[in-house]
Amino acid sequence: MKRYKKILLTCLITAPIFLMNGCSKLEENVYDQLLTDNFYNNKNEVLSAVLRPYTHANAWVTPSGQDGWWRPAELSGDQLAWPTKGRHGEDGGKWKRLHYHTWLADDGPLNNAWSLMYWGMGLCNDPIENLEKREISRMGITQVEKDAYIAELKLLRAFHYLKLMDLFGNIPVVTQVGIPAKPATLPRKDVFAFIEKEIKENIDKAPLHSKQMTGRMSQAGGYAMLVELYLNAEVWTGTPRWDDCIAAADKLINGAAGGQNGAMALDPNIFDQFKSTNDLSKEAIFSIAYEFRNATFEPSWTGEFYHFQQGLIYGGNRNGNDGVVVIPGVFDTFENTDLRKRGWLLEGPMVRFDNGQPALAAGGNEYSGQQIVFVDNIRKNKTNSTVSNMSEGEENSGVRFNKYKLGNQIAGVVNGTAVPIDLNYNNTDWNIYRLTWVYFAKAEALMRKAGNVATIDAVTLINTTKRRAYAAADFVPYTIATLTMDELLKERGREFIFEGFRRNDLIRFGKFTTASWWDHQPSQPFRTLFPIPQVQRTLNINLTQNPGYPQ
Repeated sequence: MKRYKKILLTCLITAPIFLMNGCSKLEENVYDQLLTDNFYNNKNEVLSAVLRPYTHANAWVTPSGQDGWWRPAELSGDQLAWPTKGRHGEDGGKWKRLHYHTWLADDGPLNNAWSLMYWGMGLCNDPIENLEKREISRMGITQVEKDAYIAELKLLRAFHYLKLMDLFGNIPVVTQVGIPAKPATLPRKDVFAFIEKEIKENIDKAPLHSKQMTGRMSQAGGYAMLVELYLNAEVWTGTPRWDDCIAAADKLINGAAGGQNGAMALDPNIFDQFKSTNDLSKEAIFSIAYEFRNATFEPSWTGEFYHFQQGLIYGGNRNGNDGVVVIPGVFDTFENTDLRKRGWLLEGPMVRFDNGQPALAAGGNEYSGQQIVFVDNIRKNKTNSTVSNMSEGEENSGVRFNKYKLGNQIAGVVNGTAVPIDLNYNNTDWNIYRLTWVYFAKAEALMRKAGNVATIDAVTLINTTKRRAYAAADFVPYTIATLTMDELLKERGREFIFEGFRRNDLIRFGKFTTASWWDHQPSQPFRTLFPIPQVQRTLNINLTQNPGYPQ
């Protein structure tokens, strides 16, 4: 079995978790649960507690059916949106407010992102606390294993705090379950210092990156977090850390953190990182690992991205709610010779995977019974309207996601070539950090250190990754003159579309609140941080609201 999910799904632990939420009922009858005091009696029980936070990460790290970290991180940027399409997607205007930067402190997506991430942090705190206070003889593990489990969990906890700090800035830091009950907000620079210290103190004790650690935090994941910390240090603390960013990136690029797989490497084929066998990629650093065949733990992002009839298009049984689209104009930022344009995005008439015939829309929407045709605009094409905004969409509006591939559960014909059933169907992992992102981070650090001018090393790093996106005859390499900071941001957009970094990038490049894009005007500077959710402030009077929002 390529994953660890069977152990986890057959052995769960009930424990108190710091959620920063209220509780109205304090007594209940317990009929069937495992209490913490009766747990941790063997290695399988220990491992199930260590792995529990990873299944929760499915709810907030990746695009999913819940308002996790990804939605505010991407839907507030200049590439993706969730417009109203006919009678679908209005959802109280919450997606529009993310797009327009008019979100409110009591908006559900922000409160849910906060709650889900702190919940995940609590799922790290509980096993850390229980492992630290128990003797190895009782748990059936060695001291080395105990230290490695604790280090892994502390790195994963640091990851939760890193993403919370990115979105909300000034947040509480809690390392014990429920202690203190109402923690105070810490300044962002103090949270940054805590995260950096946690990573540095535990990175050498954590497991090496390996095939067996797919989907888990490792030393390599720790170095990737350091890269992200230092890449954004000037924004997050006021002090640039470019040399530290370069040093952490080199640990991954040069193979020092390659672990049992040897040195990490870029995949020769740029699409290998996103297909149903991407657990074999040497480029993946930290992922949410899915294993449908053996553990019924399937990717959660289909609802976010897929059309109501998407299964007809890719040859599977999973459809979506016709939600997120690529905003008008982004499709054309890719050159026609760029393999990523058609490989990662869906535009134009759609055909059935099984027979190549037109894929037809169904079920009472604007194009019921007609061929699905994804168009690069958001307007009412059936009435020939020229109005294009977040409220004017139809079923077919917007270029669509095609980056991660589930594979296919039926045989089909693609461009005249027979395609057999994919035995790994529905097992595609979602990458949080991959080596290409580290290459870009190092290149950016080199350029910023050089006064925002490209260097030979920076150009080489970006050309090495970009070359895979073109046929040899079509590839035009960057030069020191053509790789400007603006071009680097554009290439980041093309390479990392859908991956959760766009808001972060726009802030670092000074564009998040100052630039205009489709149906979006510049917003107030304080919008670089989301507000502390009002429901959390009601529950915890020690939380201080971020500047610019109602106090």
